[in-house]
Amino acid sequence: MSERRSREELLSFISKVSFVVDDTKLFLDTHKHDREALKHFEEYRELRKAALEEYAKYYGPLLVDDAVMSCDDRWNWTDEPWPWMEGGC
Repeated sequence: MSERRSREELLSFISKVSFVVDDTKLFLDTHKHDREALKHFEEYRELRKAALEEYAKYYGPLLVDDAVMSCDDRWNWTDEPWPWMEGGC
């Protein structure tokens, strides 16, 4: 099993793969039949999804989509400091 990535490493990775996803999505808007670009998009979308899940697991939800009810039946969106509160962004 690999070592857990730090908050900063995960934020950097999420930023990079998010850029690739967004950039490829824009390309696909005008090249919708490009199978290689679609494969590229799917690969990086999955990397982004996994990184967001990893971040939420160890550091709290980064996106509201990852916020869930805790075992105490309460909202966990604000449990952890947000990235910009610790100089992350």
